[in-house]
Amino acid sequence: MFDIKELNERIQNESAFVDLLMMEVSKVIVGQKYMVERLLIGLLTNGHVLLEGVPGLAKTLSIKTMASAIDAKFSRIQFTPDLLPADLTGTMIYNQKKEEFTVRKGPIFANLVLADEINRAPAKVQSALLEAMQEKQITIGDNTYKLDEPFLVLATQNPIEQEGTYPLPEAQVDRFMLKLKIGYPTREEEKSILKQNVAKTFPKCNVVLNPNEILNAREVVKDVYMDEKIEQYILDIVFATRYPQDFSLAKLTELIGFGASPRGSINLAMASKAYAFIKRRGYVIPEDVRAVCLDVMRHRIGLTYEAEAENITSEDIINEILNSVEVP
Repeated sequence: MFDIKELNERIQNESAFVDLLMMEVSKVIVGQKYMVERLLIGLLTNGHVLLEGVPGLAKTLSIKTMASAIDAKFSRIQFTPDLLPADLTGTMIYNQKKEEFTVRKGPIFANLVLADEINRAPAKVQSALLEAMQEKQITIGDNTYKLDEPFLVLATQNPIEQEGTYPLPEAQVDRFMLKLKIGYPTREEEKSILKQNVAKTFPKCNVVLNPNEILNAREVVKDVYMDEKIEQYILDIVFATRYPQDFSLAKLTELIGFGASPRGSINLAMASKAYAFIKRRGYVIPEDVRAVCLDVMRHRIGLTYEAEAENITSEDIINEILNSVEVP
């Protein structure tokens, strides 16, 4: 017999590090709890994260702080129009002394990779990164190298300037588990940020975890219990993006170009489990699904010209679906 009480206690013990990690990161990062929580969901589910927000919202700092708190290798790649795939993955270099080619590994060989302004680089560089994300390996010359675990790509894109950028095609955006929209801090938070940055010393965060503990936590997240009713609920949400008329949402038919792929269902289930784990619960409730739904789904729905003409966003469509689909 499946014992939910025992599982709940186990998850509570195993997830004790979450509060510690959040506390440590919040020493450096003021506010942005939503972003830090979602980065942790990415780490716990082996999923990549795409961050969208105006410059100066501590996107880079959050990722760097998270890497130092879990003692992980961090590398940052600034994407520019003249970047080549080899600048990312590495290349073969001729060694004159030894008279042979040796491998110089690129910055992608790290645990947390920040791809800054991913939409500034041309398609061939983006696809080199996406191959690494999907296959978790890199081929240089004749040899294939496995990437270290945990391996997580956090890509940022600036929503304001679209001149001289190469927007990610829908099929590539789908590779990201979560797409986060980062907003401005509140007035109180900004006051703390101001004080922190003009003080003599800037706070540092200590190591509270190691990468192996993250890998162990991933296994525990898989054990979080998900009832069949919750699975049905996730499928209803995803299917409502494909066949809205079956869910009394015929008005959305004109607005949705294409719905979420099966990757959407998988990622919604995994993110819900990770969210329950972060909330130190051994089972998934409908609120967990709703909490992560926007982040998992906002980049998986294609809008028609009608939707764009009426200024309807994918978030509006998801909210409409969440309000209509029956909650178990």
